Amino acid sequence: QTSRNTTLLYPPTFSDQLTNMAPGGMLAFNVNDGYPEAILRGYRSGILSSADYVNLCQCETLEDLRMHLSSTDYGNFLQNEPAPLATATIAEHCTKKLVDEFRALHTQAAEPLATFLDYLTYPYMIDNLILLITGTLHQRDLSELIDKCHPLGLFESMASLCIASTPEKLYREIVIDTPLAPFFADCVSLEDITDLNIEIIRNTLYKSYLEAFAALCARLGGTTADVMAPILEFEADRRAINITLNSIHTSLSRQTRESLFPALGDLFPEGQMRLARAADPQAVAAAIEPYGTYRALFQEAADDPDRALEDAFFGREVGLCRLAFEQQFHYGVFYAYLRLKEQEIRNIVWIAECISQKNKKRINNYIPIF
Repeated sequence: QTSRNTTLLYPPTFSDQLTNMAPGGMLAFNVNDGYPEAILRGYRSGILSSADYVNLCQCETLEDLRMHLSSTDYGNFLQNEPAPLATATIAEHCTKKLVDEFRALHTQAAEPLATFLDYLTYPYMIDNLILLITGTLHQRDLSELIDKCHPLGLFESMASLCIASTPEKLYREIVIDTPLAPFFADCVSLEDITDLNIEIIRNTLYKSYLEAFAALCARLGGTTADVMAPILEFEADRRAINITLNSIHTSLSRQTRESLFPALGDLFPEGQMRLARAADPQAVAAAIEPYGTYRALFQEAADDPDRALEDAFFGREVGLCRLAFEQQFHYGVFYAYLRLKEQEIRNIVWIAECISQKNKKRINNYIPIF
């Protein structure tokens, strides 16, 4: 009788449903991912507030800045640095704190969150690899360039890349021994590794990465897919617009330009076709005219001479990442936190630069987060 009642209470399909449920489902999320998310939301509460930025902007020297930051979640992270402080030192220690927090989260992550967090590090790996490829082409000592790599983009086999002395050896090492091997092997050949093709390689890798990341989020499903879709689509659109603006008046052909656009986003495919044909900034503005979000961003940059288009993009990204924290039981908050902390570091460095150069007129041109 007991056995039969147990069967009625817990039918055989229950464990299957639990296993197959998307990570965004509230029933199963906390089994493996509740603890890392709790840590992350604790980190999120330490992001600088509007009041903190007001106080930072009132600082007269970088020593005042150090003193105020010590009263926030940053704590005494600059206490061992001698005066006078440099803005590069502040940026380095802020980045180190972010990297330490991210690695602490990664050590607590089980699958599939661990794979999701791996994908968050791939853009930094791409930039690091491009730096090493450029150094190899210019016959620089790669062991010196390793120190200039972003710490989130380091991986175990990076030391073996320093042995490579030619583009051929470096390409072979990358294809065999790095986490980016699937992206690299599929879209970059040995013949592509030339000085003129460096930016094309970078954008090709980013395109492949964004498409793979979007596919991963779609497979995860649930709230994770719902939250990440607009964020990744915006990132794809931003890259398409930036590639177009940066390739105007260059030898890059229309076909090559279009091949660098990720196959996702609001601009895909019609808007991207218009961007591929654009020959000047006015044509780019005309191409995005039907898309209200990007039309507003272009107008915002045009109306304010102190605000570049890139700043308008950053503001839009901050807004999307803030929204990610409005929902629970999903992985999008990990992506959002990383992006918001990067913006916070850019804000701190901007304020520090304005103080250092005694140019307080533009000190308020940071992008508020919360």
